[in-house]
Amino acid sequence: MKDYSNYFKGPSLNEAKRRSRDEVGRYDDAYHVPGDMVKVGLGKKYYIQTYGCQANERDSETLSGILESMSYQPTTEIKEADVIVLNTCAIRENAEEKVFGKVGYVKNLKKTNPNLIFAMCGCMAQEEVVVNRILEKHPHVDLIFGTHNIHRLPELLKDALYSKEMIVEVWSKEGDVIENAPVRRDNKYKAWVNIMYGCNKFCTYCIVPYTRGKERSRLAKDIIKEVEELVAEGYQEITLLGQNVNSYGKDLGEDYNFSNLLEDVAKTNIPRIRFTTSHPWDFSEDMIKIIAKYDNIMPFIHLPVQSGDSDILKIMGRRYTREQYLTLFHKIEERIPNCAISTDIIVGFPNESEEQFQNTLSLVDECKFDNAFTFIYSPREGTPAARMEDNIPMEVKQRRLQELNEKWNHYAKEKNEAYLGRIVKVLVDGASKKNQEVYSGYTDTNKLVNFKVKDAKPGDIVSVKITACKTFSLDGEQI
Repeated sequence: MKDYSNYFKGPSLNEAKRRSRDEVGRYDDAYHVPGDMVKVGLGKKYYIQTYGCQANERDSETLSGILESMSYQPTTEIKEADVIVLNTCAIRENAEEKVFGKVGYVKNLKKTNPNLIFAMCGCMAQEEVVVNRILEKHPHVDLIFGTHNIHRLPELLKDALYSKEMIVEVWSKEGDVIENAPVRRDNKYKAWVNIMYGCNKFCTYCIVPYTRGKERSRLAKDIIKEVEELVAEGYQEITLLGQNVNSYGKDLGEDYNFSNLLEDVAKTNIPRIRFTTSHPWDFSEDMIKIIAKYDNIMPFIHLPVQSGDSDILKIMGRRYTREQYLTLFHKIEERIPNCAISTDIIVGFPNESEEQFQNTLSLVDECKFDNAFTFIYSPREGTPAARMEDNIPMEVKQRRLQELNEKWNHYAKEKNEAYLGRIVKVLVDGASKKNQEVYSGYTDTNKLVNFKVKDAKPGDIVSVKITACKTFSLDGEQI
């Protein structure tokens, strides 16, 4: 069993910045439930609210598994909960403010239920400024832990239950790989599968390398085993998760990379494989070949560009130029038939001129993305960009965002209109809340389809003829 006595109790930004060549710790015995905690949750309920990305969603599945291993049962009603966990996101300021709004709400719940345990975890908990704010203004928070020590929840919860003080345990370290924590999957047919954790890219605007630690890959055998178990359980789709999946294997010291892993996962015969996210800088030729080769690797790629101007990309620390991105984009289009591509774009980055913003618009004109996630630049304390003068007025940022959204929405609708009359394969999610005869699901290219059902149930892959096209979804009927 690992010795935890030497870890930091509170987050340290300077410590989180470090990257060493030290070998990543891998532990199969780190997760443990104390004997007196196995039945502590009998007759009690837990509530988890998740903010942010797919990595957080997957972490919440582990949190659920851990709490249920202590006999707690889930509830969708926060007022019913005996344990409340906010799994937080630090990527943008508005996400943090939403969390603090919920923190204020829980304060009132604790007045009516003084035995309620209120915990905060996730990326916000890894930030010094956030923890200091909680310590100063929100003493009703019982427990704070981060992204590296989720497996420690049984011990931390025990401390919180019996202590009259706030428990804070946040590890500002590079990170380990923990393999044996339980999981309660939110979906019976689609599953998240972590293949790596952390990020070494250090884009100047991004807090994630500090909150998630250095890149560290799971062993391929453990990933394949997990996928094979999911296949045996009847899962139809998996999404391989990493802050940058392209970096998979670089820390293992072996001649085995993401394209190798992708091929081995494809050979498990899981019907559908997706992955996220890919950084354009190290998207390899081999990856393109493997995606094109296997029918069960879905022809959908999320390829964040962030800006269409090379000078802004350089200041962002993105490691590629506009021209290099476009070369990669067109190569994917040419070699992977019918591939859909989505992206991320930031407007209003410090010093972004009108001409540079127009370069972003012209890139969108060239790429005609199927989907885009667009944001106004939000400074994150501790990142290099946060030290730059945020010199673009908010009204300019908002205008640019509106222009950008109008443009990519136009192309999204145009891309969807090409599906009219086509027959597509849809993995069924379930029935509409408004109409039980209308089901929804996603195509291989990640298009949302609402369709009239004949004979289908959640988890089926069915043929649907597209009858109408909207900006963000397709309508159809099962055939």
